[in-house]
Amino acid sequence: MAERARPVSVAGKVMAILNAFAQDDVRLNLSEICRRAGLPLATGHRLVGELAAGGFLERVPDGTYRIGTRLWRIGSQAPAVTGLRELALPHMEDLYEATHDNVQLAVLRDDRVLVVERLRGTRSVPVVTQVGATLPLHTTGVGKVLLAFAPPEYRERVLAAGLERHAARTITDADEMRRCLEQVRRSGYALTRDEMTLGASSVGAPVRDGTGEVVAALSLVARTRSADLRRLLPPLTTAARALSRDVAQHWRGHPETFSTERKAGA
Repeated sequence: MAERARPVSVAGKVMAILNAFAQDDVRLNLSEICRRAGLPLATGHRLVGELAAGGFLERVPDGTYRIGTRLWRIGSQAPAVTGLRELALPHMEDLYEATHDNVQLAVLRDDRVLVVERLRGTRSVPVVTQVGATLPLHTTGVGKVLLAFAPPEYRERVLAAGLERHAARTITDADEMRRCLEQVRRSGYALTRDEMTLGASSVGAPVRDGTGEVVAALSLVARTRSADLRRLLPPLTTAARALSRDVAQHWRGHPETFSTERKAGA
């Protein structure tokens, strides 16, 4: 891999630091931030400190950093995110009340899943995913849905890049993943079991716009031992269809609203 060119301007350095969090982990230590951003440790320490003081990054008790609430509030004002979240929240709340499991709403972003809203189930499996975090496509219910219904050339590019193992049951073979995604397209839902985190399973369903294109995915994340499709799938698909109707109705008057995220994955 070619060595990352060091950013020269202050703005470039700040952007490199923030972009370090878009690659993978929700939390990074200072050394990892500097390595990903291509910055000397002293420079990174100063800029990360300033970003944390301003609320753009947050330092957690273990000494690592994560995206701050101020940066998320700014990013969440993007029309594609704001419009989708506002339409989705009532349906997500109904879905939570029906299942008391974790509910997630996600879109495609830079070959990964971007979580744009999440409701945490207090009696469900603990999850570390935060709003604004990115996750792998091939290990999550929402990711498999988005990948299954993405354009074929995009799907093949993601598969060709390799499928990293995150847990014992992660699918890392491209042909096996192709078969899995074909099943998702046929059934209309995706299921994962211990593929991202041991003990956690998810089931995801597509959210469509006014043209029938899949613009987002809705999922439930539950403990593997209680992840019964007979319990989870009916309320999930009901919520996803209801949200799709709302998105389609909104799309008729504002067709540009949800186009940004779709194009980001294409």
